[in-house]
Amino acid sequence: MNKVVKKSIFYLVLCLFTLIFLYPILYTFYNSIVPLGDVGKLVSPSHWTLENYNILFTQYPVLQWLGNTIVVTLACTVGQLIVNTMAGYAIARFDFPGRKIIFNVVLCSMMVPFPFIITPMYINLARLGLNDTLWAMVIPFMYNTLYIFMARQFFVGMPQELEDAARVDGLGHAGTFVRVMLPNSKPLITSVIILTFTGTWNSYLAPSTFMVTKEKFVLSVGLKTVKDFQFEKMNLTLAGVVVLSLPILIMFLCLQKQFVEGVVTSGIKG
Repeated sequence: MNKVVKKSIFYLVLCLFTLIFLYPILYTFYNSIVPLGDVGKLVSPSHWTLENYNILFTQYPVLQWLGNTIVVTLACTVGQLIVNTMAGYAIARFDFPGRKIIFNVVLCSMMVPFPFIITPMYINLARLGLNDTLWAMVIPFMYNTLYIFMARQFFVGMPQELEDAARVDGLGHAGTFVRVMLPNSKPLITSVIILTFTGTWNSYLAPSTFMVTKEKFVLSVGLKTVKDFQFEKMNLTLAGVVVLSLPILIMFLCLQKQFVEGVVTSGIKG
């Protein structure tokens, strides 16, 4: 079998897997632009309509849910970037008593499922009077032990010469971190941004537990109420899925190269 045939088979298999993975996305988008009676059927473009989205945005406070989701997601993403990268840098590059113990605690905490801690988290937020507020979706999620681990692994693999040069230029720990380490950590930063953005945007368990007022729902919880009340209207449900998924797809397509580099680099060094 010559190289041309092998390459042709290889690309054919890739195309097949691409179609398999794209099918759910295309199915959801297509059925979100057809009337209820045509869901699951192939119809001509003359039957396509944006009426499903019009109903979704006019009969439900989708824009308010979307605004809540954007605020919470951006706040959590910024907080995760600051806290996780600083913690990972400190564990990787500073020599202080108890460093190994702290790192082992970080590793152990990664093994605790989130449902195990959501009840004490709810109780503490209630005592602080933060339940049913957007703060309840931000403050407890300003860090993630997985991302601290990733940051530690990334910074361990960075050359010591970078820090030495920064010391020669008169930079302290903060200056070295901000002006030297972070500019050389774009793959790590991109990975944290994508993972945090995706996880927060799609989060359902915590928002549905901490939020009660309908106007304060995030998009994932709010769209669930549409599904509950209009479950038989699958076209509305699928339109909501598209609204929820589209920002994630766009962001990942734009940053996928940096994301893969960040995951690979964070996983093999240290």
